[in-house]
Amino acid sequence: MENIIIPQGNTNEEVKAREQVIYQFYKQWKLANPTQRKYNLSLKDYINIRQISIIETAEHAAKTYLSTLAVLQLDAILTNAQKVAVVRTKIRSRNQNQFEKMIVMGYQCVGIGAIKMIVGIKRSNKEKVQYCITHLDVDDLLYTDFCHAIQTKK
Repeated sequence: MENIIIPQGNTNEEVKAREQVIYQFYKQWKLANPTQRKYNLSLKDYINIRQISIIETAEHAAKTYLSTLAVLQLDAILTNAQKVAVVRTKIRSRNQNQFEKMIVMGYQCVGIGAIKMIVGIKRSNKEKVQYCITHLDVDDLLYTDFCHAIQTKK
């Protein structure tokens, strides 16, 4: 990906600009990765990128500068994220209806911090699909537990 400037503010325009950065990144990533998947060492299985991956991640990661930066580390996150927990899908989430469970995964990224990736397990074929990637803020109550879980899984 060519050098781009990622807005750091929180105005609507800056969030929209970060959304576009994420969409463009995934577009280029898909061209470079025609199988649209990466092998994850912790799950010992492939994590696939699908349209829901791009939509959910762009919607959530664009909200903060660090989450947008995290998405740009997609290869490292897909390959090296550690399984932290398996949780049920959100009952009222239409986007999660296709999944039977969600795997919460974590990755410690130098210069960015703790990254949370949600991977859905599809009901129909058990395929693992990257659902969302976001930066986990230090102010988040789960931050310490999350970072500890990442470290102990290595």
